[in-house]
Order: sequence, then structure tokens, then C-alpha cells
Amino acid sequence: MDSTSDPLLALRHAIKTKSPITYVANSEPTASLLAASHIVLSPTLSLPKSTPTRYSKPGTSASSPSDFFTLEAVHLAWLLRDAPAAEYMKQARENGLAVGFVSVTERKGIVEWLEGKVNDLKRIVSLAAAESTTPPGTPTHPGATTTLPPTPSKRRYVADQQDVEVVKRIKQNEIELRDRNTVLRGTKPNNFSALRVIYSEKLKKLKESKPGAAPVAAPSASTPLQARKASMCSPRIFYSKLSICIQKTCTPIIMISSSPTALITMHNVKRFLQESLPSTSARERAAAAGNSRAEDSSSTPRGEIQRYFVVDSTDALQKFGADAWERVVCVMTTGQAWQFRPYRWNEPRALFHHVKGVYVSWANDPPNTKIKDWNVTELKIDPHRRHIDKSVVAHFWQLIDDWTIINKPWLIKS
Repeated sequence: MDSTSDPLLALRHAIKTKSPITYVANSEPTASLLAASHIVLSPTLSLPKSTPTRYSKPGTSASSPSDFFTLEAVHLAWLLRDAPAAEYMKQARENGLAVGFVSVTERKGIVEWLEGKVNDLKRIVSLAAAESTTPPGTPTHPGATTTLPPTPSKRRYVADQQDVEVVKRIKQNEIELRDRNTVLRGTKPNNFSALRVIYSEKLKKLKESKPGAAPVAAPSASTPLQARKASMCSPRIFYSKLSICIQKTCTPIIMISSSPTALITMHNVKRFLQESLPSTSARERAAAAGNSRAEDSSSTPRGEIQRYFVVDSTDALQKFGADAWERVVCVMTTGQAWQFRPYRWNEPRALFHHVKGVYVSWANDPPNTKIKDWNVTELKIDPHRRHIDKSVVAHFWQLIDDWTIINKPWLIKS
């Protein structure tokens, strides 16, 4: 099939040259496309309107004539190129194309090709493929030989040596990012059930070797607090100190500064630690100076009421007995070293190795360089946002509770 007799090219040529396109029915001219049997594209070319073109229908394999639009459908799409979608579909049905007409979305593309605005259209099969007598998809005959064009050999990739060295240096400096959970949990799961069994046996033997002593519950999975106590200290030390605390009351003690300029003094310590209602009156602070009476305060950091005694001098501390310093869990400092002179450990580094250190200051105060190496925790009180004092107090009790469980678990109420 040459270009002059191809229906699609002949229709395109007639449209581009504005040649008249007429209809014929039984060799007689007619004005109706529905009644016509042939479409006259030129004085020398008249084709049946049902002639398949090279414009394939969407979703087909283009292997049979029914997979292509007819000459009538393509001509009607161009004829009604400016008609609205509803009118176009109505005219297509009236001309006998209830099915097989060019859809509204594809009409623009074929019209532009027919008018020469575009040279290529995706679903127009080439003339060479249309002239082939072998349907597309036909398998190759067993006796036929197929000559394939030579395939160029793929060149092996060779990395640049300089790039290799750069990558090595980057890998050497890589640091694996770790968060708090990965550091605490480690890289492999740990099972401490064997240690729990060992310490249970030891505690049982110690209890049996001392008749009359108060019973001590062995650590179990159902009592996490006791398990933490047993894992944080030696079983022998824990048993001896716990048995002493059972025989008499071992309430933890908090020491504060006796300085009248301190934010936390004996006159407001209970209101601050227990009620979160601190007082800043200089007159009340001066009136309470020198008070050696121990204040009684309580907290509920673990959902249990824990009682604490608060003192501001060693004289008041001595009233609790010879082992009073064993019960001291916290020292609240103002950052002045003279506060520790009468203490059991008068050097700040040694003191805060044995007790929890807390430094309370206003949020707008400049940093205190003296406490830099003292191993103390700073608590900031905002003078303009006193409604957040409760969160500061809650944080304070959490610090004391965690430190006591790790370092002096026998003082925690079970």
C-alpha cells in the first residue's frame, strides 16, 4: 500500500489541500454520511466508508482490522471537530456509529494530525508495519533464522582510586548515633533471673542464721522496688542496715543551709516541699533564722507517702543519733563552702559523693561558677511564674527518690 492509496494519508491530504470530500451511495452522490457507502477523497480515489485505517483503537493489540478505526469514524471526528462533546456523541449515533467512533478525549489528537499540526501520533501504525502480512505477535518459524544486530559489550566499571580513599576516610570517621535507651539497654538482651535466684538463697540463709530477726522478703518479679534495692547494693550490707531500720524508725533526712539569704530556709521549707507555696518575705526568713527544730515533710514521688526530716544545722542533726549521717540523703546548698565546715565531709566533692546535692536559685540569677565541680543539680525558680513551682517540687522529689533507691535503698518505705 503506497501513500496515495492509504485511507489515512489520502484523508489527510484532502484536508490539508482543502479538497472537497463527498459521499456516494450506489454510484450516486448523496449528502448524508449515514446513507453513503463510499467516501470520495479525490477524483481518482473513492474508498468504502468501513475501510479500516492505520489509527488503532486504545487497549487493542492492533493485530486485526477490527482493532483500527474506520475511515468513516476518523472523517466524522474531523468533521465534528468543533462540536461540544454531547453533540459530537449524538451525531456519531445518528450516523450509525453507536460504537467504534473516536472518543472525545482522542478527537483533538487525530484532528491535529489530519490538519498537519503534528507529524506523529502514538497509535498510528507505520506504513511498513501495515504492509506486513504477518500479524503482530506471531511466533518465529522453527526453521527461520533471525539476525540480531551486534550487542556492544558492557564496559566493566572501574572505581576511581581517589574516590575509594575518600570513602574509606568517611567510614573511619562515622559515629553510630545512640540515644539514652540504647546506651542503658546495651546491644544484647540481658536476663538477670539467675542473679535473683542466687541472692534469694543468700538472703534466706542470712535470715535463718539470725534467729529472732525480722523476716526479709526475697526479691521477686512482682516487687520491682525490692528487686532494685537488691541489685543496687551488697546483700549483706542491705540486710544488716535494713534489719536496724526495722527495729527503729529510719526516716531520711534533708539538710538545708542556715543562711538567712537562702531561698529555702526552715520557715518555708515545708510549704515549698510539701505544698509548693514558697514564701520570699525577708522578715519571716530572718525570724526563722537559728531554728534548730527539725521540720517534718512528706512526698509521694512513687504514689506512696514518704516521710522526711529537714534540718539546717549539725546540732539539730545530732539529735537523731550517732548514725544520723547515714540517713542524710540530700544537702541543699547556697553555693557557699562555709556551710560544710561542721559537716562530716567538709569538702564539697567528698560530701556530694555521699549525698545528693541540690542548688536552688532564681531563674534570672547569673550562673554560679563555684558549684561547677560540686556534682550538684540546679533547681531554678522563676520569680515571675510562680505557678510552675509545683513542677519544680515534683522534679526535686523525683531526684531524691531515684538517688535514694540507688544509694540508700534501706531508707525507702517499702
